[in-house]
Amino acid sequence: MSTVLRYPGLFASLVKVEHTVFALPFAYVGAFLAVDGVPGAADLLWITVAMVGARSLAMALNRLIDAEIDARNPRTAARELPRGALSRPEVIAFCLASLAVFLVAVWQLAPLVRWLWPIPVVAFVVYPYLKRVTSLGHAWLGAVDGLAPVGAWVAITNELPWEAWALGGAVAVWVAGFDLLYALFDLEIDRAQGLRSFPERFGVPATFRAARACHVATVALLAVAGLGLPVGVLYWIGVGVVAGLLAYEHALVSPGDLRRLDAAFFTMNGVISLAFFVFVLLDVTM
Repeated sequence: MSTVLRYPGLFASLVKVEHTVFALPFAYVGAFLAVDGVPGAADLLWITVAMVGARSLAMALNRLIDAEIDARNPRTAARELPRGALSRPEVIAFCLASLAVFLVAVWQLAPLVRWLWPIPVVAFVVYPYLKRVTSLGHAWLGAVDGLAPVGAWVAITNELPWEAWALGGAVAVWVAGFDLLYALFDLEIDRAQGLRSFPERFGVPATFRAARACHVATVALLAVAGLGLPVGVLYWIGVGVVAGLLAYEHALVSPGDLRRLDAAFFTMNGVISLAFFVFVLLDVTM
């Protein structure tokens, strides 16, 4: 019995369930802005289930494909697969279960989603391999996460207007920007193992410049989306809060001082996602 009970904790750790705070609020943002109000409870439920299934699949595939690389990196060697807490067959079974959950949820949503579901799944499979061949994997990850608000939008309306793409683009460059900084954790390991990343190819100062450019684009795209939507002042306050939090995030670290990189990556980005969602929720309900 104790062996069975350990699995929920191990799988929650495998997929870093606490990082759901980055993407799920933006999926809700897409859903709320799509209808300029509060979507039906059933739609919100199935969007949530789809997001949980998709994100669990993406993270488990990443861990599965990168298990050998993780084992050679001191920062990741204690993850579940490298240390033997979970076996490859167990993680494969978890991937299949996550895919099943995702597909069940997709079939409860708008018909167009039933045709589009392979796109994120293929993207999940491709992403872990990119570090082996290109330094642009950060952009791919951003694009994958940018599908969250776009997918939620189409899941409710069965339509994909340009405002949904602007919102998805904002999330894409936001994620790409903080993933550029996150890659600094493994800069020396990537060089030693011959893996590709933006910091490995272009250096630390260029990485900071690229991350700042991404986050300026995040604010710009949120503004562009707002210009096409019937949003009120609270939405614009939310955009301002995102801009301020991103500025603070970048003030925490510099090319010569990475001591607070953990706080900049994990804490601040969770706050950004939740804060913007709260302002959008207030805007569409007041």
